[in-house]
Amino acid sequence: MTQPLRVFITGTAGFIGFHLARLLLDEGHTVHGYDGITDYYDVRLKQRRHALLREYPAFTATEAMLEDAAALEAATRAAQPDVIVHLAAQAGVRYSLENPRAYIDANLVGTFHVLEVARALRPRHLLMASTSSVYGANTELPFGEERKTDTPLTLYAATKKANEAMAHAYAHLHGVPTTLFRFFTVYGPWGRPDMALFKFTRGILEGTPIDIYNHGEMYRDFTYVDDLVRAIRLLIDAVPSAPSERHAASGWQPLQGDTLSPVAPWRVVNIGNSDTVRLLDFVEAIEAELGKPAIRNFLPMQSGDVPATWADCSLLKRLTGYAPQTPFREGVARFVRWYREYHGV
Repeated sequence: MTQPLRVFITGTAGFIGFHLARLLLDEGHTVHGYDGITDYYDVRLKQRRHALLREYPAFTATEAMLEDAAALEAATRAAQPDVIVHLAAQAGVRYSLENPRAYIDANLVGTFHVLEVARALRPRHLLMASTSSVYGANTELPFGEERKTDTPLTLYAATKKANEAMAHAYAHLHGVPTTLFRFFTVYGPWGRPDMALFKFTRGILEGTPIDIYNHGEMYRDFTYVDDLVRAIRLLIDAVPSAPSERHAASGWQPLQGDTLSPVAPWRVVNIGNSDTVRLLDFVEAIEAELGKPAIRNFLPMQSGDVPATWADCSLLKRLTGYAPQTPFREGVARFVRWYREYHGV
């Protein structure tokens, strides 16, 4: 194993942060988590995730909001991280239509505070979560990182696009190597109750209707959470070089399709399964695993939603040698097993 790292992760009580922290702890690294334990969804699920992480001697945590700049600064100074992974955010595309202020506070103000502590502490690598939602009104599939992202359809997407731009400015001005990764539809054990797989499983088991938008003509690049965090872990070691380093290196050439900025140690990378799955096929996989049919409530497209997503992950493969590949039926089966165990069904 390489030298153990000190990693500071925002959002460790969240779905993805929990899985990433556990992977790093299993590898022998030290992790300090930072999470506000907000009530956007069941706080007990978040507390249970943190309780499992606290079973590792190398895990410590601060429970505070990203908007609390003093708390964040104190926590990062105490942790002295080699790497910062910023995952905490106000999530959810549809919720941004109901409570837009939450996205300004968490995703813009909170991310600004993370960038400020990175500027002060100068970790060897800052990694930040973005989203496939930044592709907005793009219709040409698959989505490659070079596609324009100037047409966001929700405030959530707009704040994440802003995060990418803010991070680029800080990387240029202050030289902190920074990687943004765009998630596609992430699913798996310990997932969020507001996500489709969780809601569909619960509805089928309870015999209540499940809402299926665009009358079922929806396609998603479903990405299994273990694949996602493995990709993040590998990207930690793929540190973007500064322009001065590139100029000094004899014969340096960029990777094909690299998004490395010409003026900053900054890049953006897709993380998806490089596949697109029809939503009704996803529902049928859940039905098969549960042995029970769904009561389907077909609805029109929701405002701010898109009919299809599909990731081009060739850059991720070139940078890390890795590409997510868990088949969605296998991932659904693992989730259903976890759901039954967690809820005692």
